[in-house]
Amino acid sequence: MAGASLVHCFTLKLAIIADIHANLHALEAVLSDIRDEGVDHIIVNGDLVNRGPNNLAVLERLWTLGATLILGNHDDLMRKWIERDPDLPQSWFDDPFWGATAWSARSLQAAGWIEKLAALPMTYVPDYAEAPSLLISHGSPRHYREGYSDYTPDTVYSEILQDHPADVLIGSHTHRPIEHYWGPHAIFNTGAVGAPFNGNPNAQYLILRLVGESWQPEFRQVAYDRAPALKAFETTGMLEEGGLSAHIFREELKNARSYLTPFWMWTEEQGCEQTWETWRQFQHAFPGRFKAV
Repeated sequence: MAGASLVHCFTLKLAIIADIHANLHALEAVLSDIRDEGVDHIIVNGDLVNRGPNNLAVLERLWTLGATLILGNHDDLMRKWIERDPDLPQSWFDDPFWGATAWSARSLQAAGWIEKLAALPMTYVPDYAEAPSLLISHGSPRHYREGYSDYTPDTVYSEILQDHPADVLIGSHTHRPIEHYWGPHAIFNTGAVGAPFNGNPNAQYLILRLVGESWQPEFRQVAYDRAPALKAFETTGMLEEGGLSAHIFREELKNARSYLTPFWMWTEEQGCEQTWETWRQFQHAFPGRFKAV
């Protein structure tokens, strides 16, 4: 019928990818999968860089896609590091524990990427007539470090939706995919392309299909050869120059688990510094965290 809505005439597909963290090999595997799926639009939901070794290659690849890019906390951290932002503890800048962050920030500054990252928006609201509304942000629309997780209480979603109305909230940041419903609202977490924390080493992302007047999620998991991704920590110089934190980031990729934040919090509780010796103590205290996958 000539007057029929477009949403009733075809199925729209969105790919929402996030937390690439400078893992070029995972990104390329996901982009290949996206091509096979015939996706209409790609949205990159933050944390394009840092943690991994291929910052420049990942940014160059993403900038050629014609995708929508959103700011993540690690992307903003690069600007904050270069500007010695007062929001960051000033002791970090001389602390060798933050060597990997310094290495990434310096390389991005030298290549002219800091300003481009700083210009990325915090949120994205696609405009599809007659479709349920989407609000996409790296964390939540309140802050890019407020991620949606299995432990987020519904009261938090209620507060967010009161100030930022949407039918569907989509976030990332926690590196773990989720699918949650609160009343008529859906909350999805994309999972992580480059550094999953759910024990699954595959590159993970979200496809949304608009079928009729409903968004239907599909959580994708793409296997790829992680050996060259792990080797890149050495060949780029990140492992040597980044020190302990670069080593921890590589272990996170190797085992698909979060280590840096738990280790950092543990040392704060113990009242000790983040050193190779305390890292060994942390491994000894929590051996179950370090099961290889």
